[in-house]
Amino acid sequence: MSEKPTGVTANKGKRVFSITWDDGHVSNYPFGLLRAACPCASCRGGHENMKSEPDEDVFTKIMADSLSTRLTNVVAVGSYALTIVWEDGHDYGIFNWHYLRALCPCDECRGSRASK
Repeated sequence: MSEKPTGVTANKGKRVFSITWDDGHVSNYPFGLLRAACPCASCRGGHENMKSEPDEDVFTKIMADSLSTRLTNVVAVGSYALTIVWEDGHDYGIFNWHYLRALCPCDECRGSRASK
């Protein structure tokens, strides 16, 4: 599994954030999933809950269209991560490449995580 992106796009109309990885895999993240999986300490419930993998429950959490799930900007953090700015002003999560690849919601990636 590659953790180096070759392309990043955000489609606000479809509310989907996409990353193409250097192994050719394409990850499509609904905006609601990204917000549910925000890796910041506040969203994770404190520093003691921080870890390098997303919690499994983010894949079943439904987040409706709202200010908190409307992406306004994506900012590079060095060459290792992105910060997503949401319309409600939240911009604390640093989504590193490893975390984003582990968050891929496709059947192939979810299946490989389940088999571990």
